[in-house]
Amino acid sequence: MTLSAPLLLAVGVLVTAALTWAAVVSARRRSAALAAAGVAVRGGGRAHLGAGLTIAGVAVLAIAAAGPAAMVPVPRAEGTVILAMDVSNSMNADDVAPTRLAAAQRAARAFVRAQPASIDIGVVAFEQGALTTARPDADHAVALKAIDRLRTTGGTSLGTAITASLSAITGKQVALGRDGTAPDLGYWPSATIVIFSDGQNRGADLEPAAALAQRAGVHVHTVGVGTTAGATVQVDGYHLRTALEEETLTLIAQTTGGGYHPASDAARLDGIADTIDLRLTVSDEPLPLAGGLIWLALALLTGGAAVTVLRSGRVI
Repeated sequence: MTLSAPLLLAVGVLVTAALTWAAVVSARRRSAALAAAGVAVRGGGRAHLGAGLTIAGVAVLAIAAAGPAAMVPVPRAEGTVILAMDVSNSMNADDVAPTRLAAAQRAARAFVRAQPASIDIGVVAFEQGALTTARPDADHAVALKAIDRLRTTGGTSLGTAITASLSAITGKQVALGRDGTAPDLGYWPSATIVIFSDGQNRGADLEPAAALAQRAGVHVHTVGVGTTAGATVQVDGYHLRTALEEETLTLIAQTTGGGYHPASDAARLDGIADTIDLRLTVSDEPLPLAGGLIWLALALLTGGAAVTVLRSGRVI
């Protein structure tokens, strides 16, 4: 138990001790006076019940004034979430209305709004390269504005999406060597990456990047945006066929301990926040006890006053 004002408790102890001393002295003087007058004292300890209850009420009130609080474990969702948004040209496909990117933006905004303020949210836009457009922050309005600014360009590198997201989480540049090696990032169990993509990967660094996230304790959830039937998009005057590649997105999720969440239409994308479980942490938080103690003190004081009135016909 903790006290926010221990000095008040010390004052309360002194007041309670003084009242107790005064009650004992008064009772002894009264007993001596009655004995000197030849009056027998009856009732024993019951005669002092009213004073005892009143003093007990004052003591409990002194404890309440000190602001006591018990530390109790409380589960809560907290940590860092990076939304990695695919902005490659294939996200212009309209197999999910109105386009894959527009549908992913809508789902990402809904995801942000569904998160508690205890979670820092950042946004990474990726194609062949990647850019952190919003660093992790408890101000979720920053993430929402970054999502709104996304535009399509270039190809797709899911490995780059993961390493850029890890850079945003750790606060330092994360890059894979040519042989796939990477520095030790430490352990980040409260961090999560959510990738919104059609899964069309053109980079060769996907597997080492996913393995790096797994070693760092970062779960990667993937959201498949598009349909396996696919659609045609126009890029630089050419018509290209593009379809959702679920196997790639599933591999990322399985490697990192996350989950793959298919979303083949806009309605399923809108509810994606409900399908992704963020990890819960348990932290000790203070539970104020003053309220209950005040009620107990009032009950004791009321009992003491009632006993005094019933026995003597007066409050004092």
